Amino acid sequence: MTAAAEASALESRVGHHYQMDGTYLVGREKVREYARAVQDYHPAHWDVAAAAALGYPELVAPLTFTSVPGMACNRRMFESVVVGYDTYVQTEEVFEQHRPIVAGDELHVDVELTSVRRIAGRDLITVTNTFTDTAGERVHTLHTTVVGVTADDIDPAVKSAVQNAMMHDFNIIEISESESTYEKTTRPEGDVRVSAQDPARAPGTPSLEDVQVGDELPVRHARLSRGDLVNYAGVAGDANPIHWDENLAKLAGLPDVIAHGMLTMGLGAGFVSAWSGDPGAVTRYAVRLSAPAIVSAAEGADIEFSGRIKSLDPATRTGVVVVGAKSAGKKIFGLATMNIRFR
Repeated sequence: MTAAAEASALESRVGHHYQMDGTYLVGREKVREYARAVQDYHPAHWDVAAAAALGYPELVAPLTFTSVPGMACNRRMFESVVVGYDTYVQTEEVFEQHRPIVAGDELHVDVELTSVRRIAGRDLITVTNTFTDTAGERVHTLHTTVVGVTADDIDPAVKSAVQNAMMHDFNIIEISESESTYEKTTRPEGDVRVSAQDPARAPGTPSLEDVQVGDELPVRHARLSRGDLVNYAGVAGDANPIHWDENLAKLAGLPDVIAHGMLTMGLGAGFVSAWSGDPGAVTRYAVRLSAPAIVSAAEGADIEFSGRIKSLDPATRTGVVVVGAKSAGKKIFGLATMNIRFR
């Protein structure tokens, strides 16, 4: 079957849905562990009193925290529904924060194949995770877009090496399932209640009157070492060896080990919240990746984050910040924007 035919067959599976077994309980120490992994030291992620001062009942999870349960829940999708590819490359991520997730939240996670598009000979596949609390309100939506990579693009030697290096219960190469075993399941019909930001809570951001379109955020540098990558892999559950094995990264055609895309996004989110003062004031964070950050064993990597206020809406007291990220002179983010509520 040709790649185009495989994409066409996959299009019939758009809408496939399932819910994670059980629930995901957000713990204080997991929040702190993840915040440390993405170098986000905003007090609301670490100190209950600091979170309370901003109007939150518990520690606030970093904006990109949902990638942790999302990655675990998406495995079934890429093992048995999105088939015909040998592996996947992350290209875009959209986080919609309907209300901040806090320690103690018990979340139901739904997974749905929402889009399959063929662009310039490549298949772009979008999987959406929705996180619903025990009150039945959707608190977060996460859209992950990947490029499907077929066997024609992978050296057989890479497949063998990856399988020998992977953690025992992971398989990111040659994931497939017989067509005869597939049965499409779709989301049950029913009203979706989307949680809204508490209108009585004033965000801990600057007043709208104190910011202007064109204002620039102070530049911030983040350092990454191989140790940071290994730690993030363990915390987030991303076991792909191109993030920690130099030989495998080069065998896969990369110049060296690369940082996780989600890690660089987490660093970017922390960069903005350090400026804004309130990580829970973000309503949307969209990132299109353009190049990976190369992390050498000897020198690590330096990522420079910058930002600029693109637009302001006085009616809703919100604004859009454009976030830039560069490493070794290359843009890591092709386009990244963050929507924020202002006081």
